[in-house]
Amino acid sequence: MTTSVPVSRIPEAVHRRRWAILGVLMLSLLIVVLDNSILNVAIKTISTPAPTGLGATQSQIEWAINAYTLVFAGLLFTAGLIGDRFGRKKVLLGGIAVFGVGSALAAESGSPGQLIAYRALMALGAAFVMPATLAVLMNVFEREEQPKAIGMWAGGVGLAIAIGPITGGALLDHFWWGSVFLINVPIVILALGLMIWLVPDSRDPSPGRLDPIGVVLSVVGLVLLVYGIIKGGQLADFTDPTVLATIGAGVVVLIAFVVFEKRSDHPSLDVSYFKNKVFSAAMAAIALVFFALMGVTFFSVFYTQSVRGYSPLKSGLLMLPLAAAQMIFAPRARLVVQRFGNKATTTVGLVVMAGTLAAFATFDADTPIWLLEVVFFLMGTGMAHIMTPTSVVIMQALPREKAGSASALSNTFRQVGGALGIAVLGSVLATAYRNGIEDKLGLLPAALRDKAGDSIEATLGIAQKLGPQGKLLVGPADDAFLHAMHVTAWWGAAVALVGAVVTALYLPGRPRAGEQENEEKELVAAMD
Repeated sequence: MTTSVPVSRIPEAVHRRRWAILGVLMLSLLIVVLDNSILNVAIKTISTPAPTGLGATQSQIEWAINAYTLVFAGLLFTAGLIGDRFGRKKVLLGGIAVFGVGSALAAESGSPGQLIAYRALMALGAAFVMPATLAVLMNVFEREEQPKAIGMWAGGVGLAIAIGPITGGALLDHFWWGSVFLINVPIVILALGLMIWLVPDSRDPSPGRLDPIGVVLSVVGLVLLVYGIIKGGQLADFTDPTVLATIGAGVVVLIAFVVFEKRSDHPSLDVSYFKNKVFSAAMAAIALVFFALMGVTFFSVFYTQSVRGYSPLKSGLLMLPLAAAQMIFAPRARLVVQRFGNKATTTVGLVVMAGTLAAFATFDADTPIWLLEVVFFLMGTGMAHIMTPTSVVIMQALPREKAGSASALSNTFRQVGGALGIAVLGSVLATAYRNGIEDKLGLLPAALRDKAGDSIEATLGIAQKLGPQGKLLVGPADDAFLHAMHVTAWWGAAVALVGAVVTALYLPGRPRAGEQENEEKELVAAMD
């Protein structure tokens, strides 16, 4: 027994089983993160017409992803406050149970609309799981062991990114599309049992007040904005009155949210943080990199499966270099920061990201697959050298007592940036594809032309039903998609370059001597 234990605020029984508790927390985190990475390889299958899939259009697929992201991001702050007020174990149990129910329902979805609704329900549960796991962790480990525990906790995210696509691909090779959701249920049941047995309850003796009006305004504003963007891509017309009205309403509601939060004495988002230019620049970098990453992940699945003909499992394996690079370089990026500084490291990382995105604009149907693997590895390397420095900057830009708020803000901006990336770049992809394929659909009956122009999967699905006549559409569909992917890749690269300009202008340079130890401590706290 160490000398710190007798004066510890942690009961001895809890202290003895702390590593088992960490394992349970990592299991619950793994489920939540794993689900999104699994879904990435299932996109193409769900887009396939019944009975293989749901016949979801590209905009419906975007909503299946964004419904999760928007609900999760919108409720993250409130979920943390509820856990502080009513007990983290209760919130963790409730959140993982709701996630499990949502997963079971999503697996049995009979339509894209049902899948979207059940994905939102899953996000409701996930929003309560994510902050509760870290809060419980901080209450079962002594201060000197917290960095190691948080590092292992964060490693669960990298593990989920790595095994998610492979698991999803293996399931889709042997079972129906709903298996990628149903796989969560037995893991949830196991996690619930272990939580009840092992995890202690805790709460904040002085919890903050809830902000229901702010939460509603943020969620409504984001949903309206994203819906308008996706609708514009679906119609291939962003000047449509409905599209403009929806996007405009979303912007107005988000402005109202900022004004309300600024005047509130218990805001869920303290907008005064953004007066700090360094903090704002780091947040912008995080949002923009996830904007670009989620967009390229979205179209790369269609490229590898629809155009190149890879199975879901092989498509998942192709993503391994990206995850491997993050797992290799993220823990070591701090060494690069120590030598070259936050500004140089982050800016170069964003330039590398822009270059890898631009590389997609050169890919064709017969591009050697090893080039794609190199691009994915470089993309993961760039991301690792963006996320680590920006996390350090965010944590150092605010007082230590605001570390929890800074971490929550960072996570929220990742989610919102990813949602907007899927919406905007997905809409660019849909618009470019429709414009490229429209002239080739003349041989189809008028009733099928509009549906066939939704996405490459819609075109190929209809072509398959037409038999020999439909084969004439396969080549044009591939060409139209490749052109759309090239256009979208350039947009993503431009976004990453904007992020590079922002970080080059506002992030701090090389840290002064004596600051390294403080940076490492802040980085550990930022890894949530």
